[in-house]
Amino acid sequence: MEIYSIGFTKRSARDFFETIKTAGIRRLLDVRLNNSSQLAGFSKKDDLEYFLRSICDAAYLHDPDLAPTAELLNRFKKEKSSTWDEYAAAFLTLMTSREIEKRLQPADFETPTVLLCSEFEPDHCHRRLVLEYLQSKWGNLEIRHL
Repeated sequence: MEIYSIGFTKRSARDFFETIKTAGIRRLLDVRLNNSSQLAGFSKKDDLEYFLRSICDAAYLHDPDLAPTAELLNRFKKEKSSTWDEYAAAFLTLMTSREIEKRLQPADFETPTVLLCSEFEPDHCHRRLVLEYLQSKWGNLEIRHL
């Protein structure tokens, strides 16, 4: 089973929606903690939901349980008091405590789904960590970064 990930920064709206459409995505799972910031541009929740439906015939879902806590995110992004490795370890501990592999099911992803966060590259983004965590729990996941 394939599950995709995408970030919206450094992308035009055209590139973002064409990438989703071309990949055949039918559902976007927003894994951001904050999905209504003015800095989000075209990816603010209400706008994104409309654009996805209108341009890509795709559904929009927001799941903050797949996002870091505000405290964890602030330590890494704003305060810069934790390294990427420390952040990643703390985030994976959080995913384990939330038991996301039990709340979500592989069947939930039979519809072509992409996880959305802000980071352009997945290397230092929690959406990659979510997918790798699920892969370790469920097995046969193919992760595709758009």
